[in-house]
Amino acid sequence: MSETPLIADLRGPEPAPLSGAKIGVVTFPGTLDDRDAARAVRLAGATPVPLWHADDSPTALGDVDAVVLPGGFSYGDYLRAGAIARFAPLMGRIVDAANSDAKLPVLGICNGFQVLTESHLLPGSMIKNDHLKFICRDQVLRVENASTAWTNQYEVGQEITIVLKNQDGQYVADEKTLDELEGEGRVAFRYVGWNPNGSRRNIAGITNAAGNVVGLMPHPEHAVEPGFGPLSTDSGEYSTDGLGFFTSVLTTLVAGGTK
Repeated sequence: MSETPLIADLRGPEPAPLSGAKIGVVTFPGTLDDRDAARAVRLAGATPVPLWHADDSPTALGDVDAVVLPGGFSYGDYLRAGAIARFAPLMGRIVDAANSDAKLPVLGICNGFQVLTESHLLPGSMIKNDHLKFICRDQVLRVENASTAWTNQYEVGQEITIVLKNQDGQYVADEKTLDELEGEGRVAFRYVGWNPNGSRRNIAGITNAAGNVVGLMPHPEHAVEPGFGPLSTDSGEYSTDGLGFFTSVLTTLVAGGTK
């Protein structure tokens, strides 16, 4: 089946010239966007590998080169968003691999970002939007860090348009943590135009110190092909700004000699 949308000539950017890269996409009970994430991986030029939350075998991660924790409502967001998923058997494997010398690249999107904070792979926490309502809209972000495993195909200061949809999207942390994130250049993205959920200092996404783990609330996987993503307010064309996340990690793997 063709991956090209059957709507006029809406072909997007060419995939990265890389074959053999395998990107794991985790599914928890309540995950909604695992197929979207897998499609984004495929469009970027890699092979998506489904990973099951309950797999605790020594080979649970197989030979994947990176992992995506997609959006949704893992375990129904009971207790707290991401609080139960944090204890899923597979997460233990992911935490170990991300903190190992190999520094497995991990991207957490929306609920995946919440799981990363609950797992302490990233600092801070996510609470309900300050207006206490679910929000769904196209959102402009400013790139603050273009040197991570998932952002190196962007430029610092670049503004991208991707989709935002969340209920527990307010990023919070104590002032000391926020100052450290700012001082160490670990704020990856900020909201532009307005703050849609009350996140401290307009933070939309952050990275760990090593740059292999990135979490953000908006959904890059929903802006990877023309005809199916947000419309750019400037050009009126469909945004494929989210594809850079997935081509960035492929570039990282090539640079690191993994592929």
